[in-house]
Amino acid sequence: MDSRPSSGPISPVRRLGVGLGAVVLVLLGLALISRPFASLTLLVLTVVVGLLAAGVARLAERVPAADTTPLAVRLAPGLAYLVSGVALAMWSGVTLAHLALLVGLVLLVDAAADLWSAWRGRGSARVADLLGGLSSLLLAALALAWPDVTTLVVAVVFGVRVVTMGVRLLLGAVRGRALEPRRSARGRPGRWRVVSQAAGLGVAAVLVAVSAIVHASASHPDAFYTAPEQTPARPGTLLRSQPFTSAEVPQDGRAWRILYSTTADDGTPTVASGLVIAPADSGQAPAPVIAWAHGTTGASAGCAPSVLTGGLAAGAMVVQDQILDRGWAMVATDYVGLGTSAPHEYLVGPPAGRAVLDSVRAAHQLADAHLADQTVVWGHSQGGAAALWTGQLAATYAPELEIDGIVALAPASNPPALLDSLGNVTGGDLFASYVIAGYAAAYPDITMSEYVRPAARPIASEMAQRCLSDHGTVVSVLVTLLLEKPIWSADPDRGALRDRLAQSIPAGPIDPPLLLAQGEADTLVIPSAQAQYVQARCAAGYPLDYRTYPGLGHVALVEPDSPAVTDALAWTAQRLAGQPAQDTCS
Repeated sequence: MDSRPSSGPISPVRRLGVGLGAVVLVLLGLALISRPFASLTLLVLTVVVGLLAAGVARLAERVPAADTTPLAVRLAPGLAYLVSGVALAMWSGVTLAHLALLVGLVLLVDAAADLWSAWRGRGSARVADLLGGLSSLLLAALALAWPDVTTLVVAVVFGVRVVTMGVRLLLGAVRGRALEPRRSARGRPGRWRVVSQAAGLGVAAVLVAVSAIVHASASHPDAFYTAPEQTPARPGTLLRSQPFTSAEVPQDGRAWRILYSTTADDGTPTVASGLVIAPADSGQAPAPVIAWAHGTTGASAGCAPSVLTGGLAAGAMVVQDQILDRGWAMVATDYVGLGTSAPHEYLVGPPAGRAVLDSVRAAHQLADAHLADQTVVWGHSQGGAAALWTGQLAATYAPELEIDGIVALAPASNPPALLDSLGNVTGGDLFASYVIAGYAAAYPDITMSEYVRPAARPIASEMAQRCLSDHGTVVSVLVTLLLEKPIWSADPDRGALRDRLAQSIPAGPIDPPLLLAQGEADTLVIPSAQAQYVQARCAAGYPLDYRTYPGLGHVALVEPDSPAVTDALAWTAQRLAGQPAQDTCS
């Protein structure tokens, strides 16, 4: 005689207890989904309670005597939840990666049990178990293989599972049937169980779709960007070139992508990539060069403008047609580590300046480009700082180049001040992740573990791998909006990071004439910080032409109809014509 309890009505007291337990599960799941970023300790505690509650619920599920599912299969999910909850509670060194792995394995056990029951079942019972098994399987796959093994994965994946389980149990309690039995006495699943499992599968499918979109939108460099086995010691050596086609290349222009040697911050040879766009009419006079230093596109290899679809616009260059219309050519470096496999030292000034200078050296080795010796360097934001460093390094690093002027548009001239302002910018933690990843790659005395709090480290690491133009960046921005506090474990303006950021301020002399443009409505590069930088240069006796633009924000400053762009084009023409530049310091 089978002693397993039937699925009949339950007493009001037990019904109330089941309902309260179900409410706890729902609240726990919602807490995981909506407030996962307070701290690692709180997340672990919530997951532990959720695992234990889910285990009790699975073990207490009532099945009819007609159910032939082996006892071990029925008990496996509940025991897995309980054992995992106990193990997690006793695990002193748990990390978010461990948490995601544990949740994924538990969900795999849950999926296997449901799919076994589906295989042994019939009719609508098989449908219910199949839905539940597929839902758990998808959620397990997301926890184990999602490209962001972060707090968000653990929270969303496990939170969804706990909520759907709680809803199913709550509906069972409301109907007066203990724990909404897996099957009725006739072998049919409870109607609400089918509905809840279908809803859970729908949520899991949405998460899988988001993951697929994130994967599909990520850009990856091809074999062109692979560095040679031995990099030439001479910086600016053209290693490889290839014709480049893109909708961004003006119709009256020709383009090539290039791979060339440059110098890392430690003085060792390394490689960088870039683009060269020149007028198509090779019979005209040699074209003066606009060396373009792009704004932030990301911090990983796939974020190079020459790799990205629409990469020039991603790096804030949208007036290349106007440049070519004037008979000028454009040489656009990707910097080291964007395109190539070396780490990208984001906002570290000297290697960026060297990459710009070496891109011009390499471009002159393209015989078909027909380039003149005259060069004016343009840069925006991150690239604005690179342009300033180009001007500062040119006389000693590349004295043979004729640099006729520097145009710095909203340059990140003061990295410490920029980092300090990111806390007031929507999605600022995304840029902060680029900064800490870049400086940790550049300097051995800086580590992410020293500056980023434990719960945010996987988040910061994953955000640092995303390009601004990727669809996955939406996920990153959502994560930063859900963060209840910044990624930092304490004020980042301290220790080695503060000192290294200060070293990237281009405070030295810049021999070529300098035009520095700043939008007064810029919320990323703060106008007051830019004004302090300009005042310091003027006080040091360094001439420059400083122009501000009321009402223009960070990106609006470089849009085609911006007066700053009009001024930059006119100012560049004057420098190429040999006219003297004005000095607003005097």
